[in-house]
Amino acid sequence: MADTVLYEVGDGLATVTINRPEAMNALNVAAKVALRDALRTAADDPAVRAVLLTATGRAFCVGQDLKEHVALLAADAADGNGGTMSTVREHYNPIVRALTEMPKPVVAGVNGVAAGAGLGFALACDYRVVADTASFNTSFAGVALTADSGVSWTLPRLIGQSRAADLLMFPRSITARRADELGIVNKLVPAADLAAEAAAVARTLAQGPTLAYAALKESLAYGTGHSLAETLEKEGELQNRAGASQDHGIAVQAFLDKAKPRYVGR
Repeated sequence: MADTVLYEVGDGLATVTINRPEAMNALNVAAKVALRDALRTAADDPAVRAVLLTATGRAFCVGQDLKEHVALLAADAADGNGGTMSTVREHYNPIVRALTEMPKPVVAGVNGVAAGAGLGFALACDYRVVADTASFNTSFAGVALTADSGVSWTLPRLIGQSRAADLLMFPRSITARRADELGIVNKLVPAADLAAEAAAVARTLAQGPTLAYAALKESLAYGTGHSLAETLEKEGELQNRAGASQDHGIAVQAFLDKAKPRYVGR
């Protein structure tokens, strides 16, 4: 059986690829465990300075593998365990926290449909490069479930509370172009160019000032839930940290020398 998640590191970039194309990259337990562990590995590896999350086949990820899910629900009913939905706590939550909290940028290369948890994973990334043939679907209410994978946090921050409620309460597919209009997409590209464009964006970030990117991620997350005064204090704290980095010194000297900086990620 092929690995459900592929993991490769080169030149500071970790590429994490969901690899169940025969199931449109639906998430069975094996895939969820592998994805969680791969992202944790990337987050903890000092040699990794950026991450690209993408997928094989014609889908990015359609969310929960419902065939496996039905079997697990039946087992729950038989033994009274009720543990199937613990996957949110054991798998989905750690995956989303790894994407949002790792101190390095994460790019999603959305090659096809992103639905349910797959949508949540794409939204949790810092930058989304999306094929013009891709689509997005909240899907949760369509199977009588509520949002998970951080969607109730990420989606309204990207498109606003009212539009998020509309998409969640009336789940449907929206095209990549509509997602671009709503603010979900950072870069819309022809489907044939998706792999190259997503990798190029991720490689650019991997060669950039890693600590500054980490501070930007922290600052953006902090600012959405705090006052201006509190955010200004946080910015000052983070700026002190960035200003003490090797990369800041490299950037300043390169500016004076009229040269391109070569960052070291420290």
